[in-house]
Amino acid sequence: MAESFDCLVIGSGPGGYVAAIRAAQLKLKTAIVERAELGGICLNWGCIPTKALLRSAEVFHLIRHAGDYGLKAGGAAYDAGAVVKRSRDVAARLSNGIKMLMKKNKIAVIEGAAKLTGRGQVAVTKDGKGETHAAKNIVLATGARARVLPGLEPDGNLVWTYREAMVPPVMPKSLLVVGSGAIGIEFASFYRTFGAEVTVVEVMDRVLPVEDEEISALAHKAFKKQGMKVFTGTSVERFEKGNDSVTATLKSNDGKTEKVTAERVISAVGIVGNTEDLGLEALGVKIEKSHVVTNEWCETGVPGLYAIGDLAGPPWLAHKASHEGVMVAERIAGLKGVHPMDKTGIPGCTYSMPQIASVGLTEAAAKAERRELKVGRFPFAGNGKAIALGEPDGLVKTVFDAQTGELLGAHMIGAEVTELIQGFVIAKTLETTEAELMATIFPHPTLSEMMHESVLDAFGRAIHI
Repeated sequence: MAESFDCLVIGSGPGGYVAAIRAAQLKLKTAIVERAELGGICLNWGCIPTKALLRSAEVFHLIRHAGDYGLKAGGAAYDAGAVVKRSRDVAARLSNGIKMLMKKNKIAVIEGAAKLTGRGQVAVTKDGKGETHAAKNIVLATGARARVLPGLEPDGNLVWTYREAMVPPVMPKSLLVVGSGAIGIEFASFYRTFGAEVTVVEVMDRVLPVEDEEISALAHKAFKKQGMKVFTGTSVERFEKGNDSVTATLKSNDGKTEKVTAERVISAVGIVGNTEDLGLEALGVKIEKSHVVTNEWCETGVPGLYAIGDLAGPPWLAHKASHEGVMVAERIAGLKGVHPMDKTGIPGCTYSMPQIASVGLTEAAAKAERRELKVGRFPFAGNGKAIALGEPDGLVKTVFDAQTGELLGAHMIGAEVTELIQGFVIAKTLETTEAELMATIFPHPTLSEMMHESVLDAFGRAIHI
C-alpha cells in the first residue's frame, strides 16, 4: 500500500479540484488523481477555452460593425491560428493555476488512471507501473465525454466533437451542427461570426430545448437573422463523406427528407458519463444511462464513496459540480449546517450571440405544477443602457407564484445576461419575495434595471413600458 488519505478525489475537473481544495482546507489529508491535464475537460477543452474563442468572435463582430458606433475600422480580418492559440494559452494559464492551488493546499497530485480495487482502495497506473492507495473517503469526479450516435461517429477530420471544433486548422466555409444545446449553439455562433455558412439541426421541436419556450423562440429568430439555417423537429439519418465535405440526409418529423452538404460537421448530441474501467460494478455501484446513481448527498450507496459532477447526471454544468464538491468535502469533514443540492437554484448559461441565461422553473414547468402565476417581461429596447450599448434586442422574463410572491424562475436573452442572472440566483437562494425585489434600488443606467422592471411588470407596475 503506497499511502493512505482521508479523502482521495478521482478527476481534477471543476468538481474534483474544488472538492480536493475544500477537503484540504478542512484539514483532511487529501490526494487527487488525474490521468490527463489538471483542470479536466472544462478548463482545458470546454468552458474556458470556448469562452476565449467566443470573446475573439465578439471582438471581430464589433470591429465589423464599428460604423454603428461612429467609428472607422476598415479591412477587418482574422488569423485562425492566432485565435486558436489565444484560446489554448488561456487554458494553459489556468491549468498551471490549478497546479499552484494544489501545491498551496498541500494536496498530493497522483498522475495516472485510477481503478477501485476494493472498498477504500484505489489502484493508480501510469506507463505500465502502478501503486495502490488507501482512502477513508473517495470522491468520483471523472466527468463525461461526447455522446456518439451510431452512423454519425466523429472521425476527427470531417466530423468533429467539441475537441476538434476548438482547434480548427482553418475556418470551414460551411458547417453543420447536430444538436442545439448550449455546446452546439455556442460553436454555431462562433463559426457564423467568422463567416461560415452554418446549419443547425435539432431533433426536438425547438432550439435550446431546456430553456423557456419564449426564450427559445427569440433565440431561433436571432440565429436566423444572423443567417443560420435552423431545422427543428429534425434528425440526421446518415452521413456521406466526400474528400473535403459531408452530405447529411435530414429527416423531419413529418417524414420529409433533405440533403445538406457542409465542409465540416460538429456532433453535439449530449454526453455520457466516464464510468468505464473504474471498478464500479464490482463494488455494487448502480449506473443508469451511463451515470452513477446517487442520493441528494452525492452518496453512491457504498460507504465512503461519492460521485459528483457530470458523472452523477444532469444538469451537466461546471458550477453544479463545484458546489457538489464543496458539499461532499464538508459532509466528509462532519461540518454542521451542510445542505443538499437544490437543483432549482442552479443557473444555466449559453454564451452565444445573443447570450441566454436562466434559473428555476420555466413558465410551462410552473404551470404544470398547477400554480397560479404572475409573469413579467421587459424588453431590452426599453432600457437606456442597452440602447447606448447598441444592444436593443433581448428580453428579461420572470415567473412568480401569485399567492406567495415566490420567484419561481427567471429567463433572459440578450447582451451580458450570463452576468446578470446571478442577481436572480441570489434572490432565489435567499427566498426573496416579489415585494423585496420591487423595493430594491437598482443602479441607473444599467442593464440590471431590466431585472427590476420585469418584476414590476409581473405585478402590473412596470414604469418604462
